[in-house]
Amino acid sequence: MKIVNKSISKIDGMGLVTGKAAYTDDLASKDALVVKVLRSPHAFAKIVDINTSIAEKVPGVECIFTHKNVIRKPFTRAGQCYPELSAYDKFLLDEYVRHVGDDVAIIAAVDEKTANKAMKLIKVKYEVLEPVLDLENAIDNEIKVHPEDDIFCHADIGFDKDRNIACEAKLELGDMNEALERSDVVIKRSYRSQAQAQAMMETQRTYTYMDIYGRLVVVSSTQIPFHVRRLLANALDIPTSKIRVIKPRIGGGFGAKQTANSEFYPALVTLKTGKPAKIVYSRKEVFRGTNSRHEMKLDVTLGADKDGKIKAIDLRAISDKGAYGSHALTVVGATGKKVLTLYNKVEASRFRGTAVYTNHVPGGAFRGFGVTQGVYALESAINELAHELNIDPTKIREMNMIKKGETTKLINMTTKWAGDDPIYMDSCLLEECVKKGKELIDWDNKFPYKKISDNKVRGVGMALSQQGSGLPNIDMASATLKLNDDGFFTLLIGATDIGTGSDTILAQIAGETLGVKMESINVYSSDTDLTPYDSGAYASSTTYTTGNAVIDAAEKMLNEILEYGAKYLDTNSKNLVLENDKIKRIDNNESMSLSEFSRKMTYDAPHTQLSVTGSFVPKKAAPPYMAGFAEVEVDLETGKTEVVDYVGVVDCGTAINPKLVRIQAEGGLMQGMGLALIEDVKYSKEGRLMTDNLMEYKIPMRKDITNITVEILDGYDETGPYGAKSVGEVVVNTVPPAITDAIYNACGVRVRELPATPEKIFMELNR
Repeated sequence: MKIVNKSISKIDGMGLVTGKAAYTDDLASKDALVVKVLRSPHAFAKIVDINTSIAEKVPGVECIFTHKNVIRKPFTRAGQCYPELSAYDKFLLDEYVRHVGDDVAIIAAVDEKTANKAMKLIKVKYEVLEPVLDLENAIDNEIKVHPEDDIFCHADIGFDKDRNIACEAKLELGDMNEALERSDVVIKRSYRSQAQAQAMMETQRTYTYMDIYGRLVVVSSTQIPFHVRRLLANALDIPTSKIRVIKPRIGGGFGAKQTANSEFYPALVTLKTGKPAKIVYSRKEVFRGTNSRHEMKLDVTLGADKDGKIKAIDLRAISDKGAYGSHALTVVGATGKKVLTLYNKVEASRFRGTAVYTNHVPGGAFRGFGVTQGVYALESAINELAHELNIDPTKIREMNMIKKGETTKLINMTTKWAGDDPIYMDSCLLEECVKKGKELIDWDNKFPYKKISDNKVRGVGMALSQQGSGLPNIDMASATLKLNDDGFFTLLIGATDIGTGSDTILAQIAGETLGVKMESINVYSSDTDLTPYDSGAYASSTTYTTGNAVIDAAEKMLNEILEYGAKYLDTNSKNLVLENDKIKRIDNNESMSLSEFSRKMTYDAPHTQLSVTGSFVPKKAAPPYMAGFAEVEVDLETGKTEVVDYVGVVDCGTAINPKLVRIQAEGGLMQGMGLALIEDVKYSKEGRLMTDNLMEYKIPMRKDITNITVEILDGYDETGPYGAKSVGEVVVNTVPPAITDAIYNACGVRVRELPATPEKIFMELNR
């Protein structure tokens, strides 16, 4: 391969580092109205009265919306394919506020100073209600987070607002009770994974205006432009055809922008006034007014024989959905179905997941998407089982984990949309991941610990993970290729590059398939009027799903070029190849440059524009795999833990761009370390998020980690573009269980509630 599997720099990299990229706020017109949101100071309250009369008199105030003067129509903010597997439980504005930071009123003014002044003059009288603040006490609580009667769900997901249940997910294989009875050892453990903020560089922001045709144009920093169009149409009760969504350059997302948050407010203002409007979230608004990773409590029961063969895995998860149910089922469902399938030799597997309503900031999509929490619990329990049986953790996994060419009934059950035939993991390289990881971390010499000094000890730990590569028969992508009149191509894609480099990856795939230089391809994404449909940047789907759509389009374009080229070169298309931007006869090497060919096509007969569209829907699960190995140093006097080394061995099939794969892996490992050790979400007893800024909420810096080693295995999945699978999410999941076991091996402290802070370790050491 000439372009694929090569470490090519991002095509927009130089523009980004030199400040040339245009983000949403850069594109907003200077006369755009500034939109602000008045947010609730209470975790749960009913608005008894709201008076905007004084605020409306402030010079420069254009309009103010409250629940009294906006349409009341339930919708979901979840960016998912339709019909969404999330409850329609959100309104533009409501008489109830369900978390600190919830929407109370919308203000539009000529500038930010005026909007802020007006916001302070709005008088709100609340009936403060007792909130639900503990996920374990939410179900059947006498307090109902959603007492209204006009919310619903399109699908049967176990939604029961009267019980504070947003959804339920269940999977079961075999007889659990019998398998546990037949086990020599049964361990039961409980773990807790905290909420986590995405902390992307660019906050949520949206700019809206009316075009000359009277259509609403929405420029937004979003991962899901096509879903945003549908969600807005539903919430605002206008035809989808009257909305155009444009995605400019995005400053990161990590899943935060898979939920529509900022788009509704300026859209409402523009529809009301006819004037352009924009909203830019402050960092505090991101913390309080958007969404985070779901906090979960997870109970694990494992049954095994004395030799370490696992017979039964029972996983129970309670997910804190917060105030609204977007992404409830898809996240908590993934906690089971993409986790239990790591171990396929069991007699019984069972998963029961419930997402509950509380009066916390809503949970949403975040890199790992529920798998992170499930892997933390299951892999921690398996590490504890290994210690219970005095078996090396790597050995117990080698004995039980799924291997190449194997399948399980549970896999078939969780991917039932793919049919009844067994789905074999033909590209699974977990064995190689473990073997290589042990070698790179020097496991045999370091396990379980080494004493460094009187007060410092180093320990090692490990864990496995898998993820997905798009959702079979649900996700969909398409790509359009156009040959221009000087021999270069325009690649139009609906997929959104959120900083991952997917524009570069897709250009590589197109260039490889066409047989042209990568510089010949200009990439444009995403505009719901101009680019073809794509489900969005989520579920680790872009390289796999959109990459296959690009191949489909490129193959169609290649056929068109060769068919028309045959007429100019007086031969048949089978005697032609496209190489190095030239159409060449195989028999005599006579050739025509692409630029000459395209000019003839445009300006001479047949006066034809070559433009093709390819599409792809995944039909089979193609999970990436990973083994993670942590070495930590624990200070026995303070409890402080330092990650000395982390080795991540990744099976993502063919690495389309190894440089970008490595960057993805390193970034994911850093986020996992934040979850494991640093990022600590704290609420007051009244339900106010106290860690609502980057001074209080700490995220890891590069200097916090001494060394990160990423090894990319040479894999291949026959269903992926040039053998590629995904890599974006799998890289975050192994970190918390590997680090917490390394801490245990170093000092004997078992942390089962993240993060593993120095305080927790110190207290246990001095108990």
